[in-house]
Amino acid sequence: MKKKLPKLKSDAEAEAFVARADLTDYDLSGLVPMRFEMKRKDKAVNLRLPEQLLDAVRSHAKRVGIPYQRFIRMALERAVQERA
Repeated sequence: MKKKLPKLKSDAEAEAFVARADLTDYDLSGLVPMRFEMKRKDKAVNLRLPEQLLDAVRSHAKRVGIPYQRFIRMALERAVQERA
């Protein structure tokens, strides 16, 4: 039986835990992959949307746990990649 991950209250606590722990001893099944954006955003876009659509986008983004503008950017990236 694998150990449960401890509740960590800060980035420093998390870094210290990862540095000393053998993560193969812990149950990592509940973890959610995170996507970090490293590319510089050098262009801005002003986009007018119906209020209902923007509310739906914000709601979905909140459910996923990311800012709504990142959610929109990811949706655009997926749409472009699917067509390539």
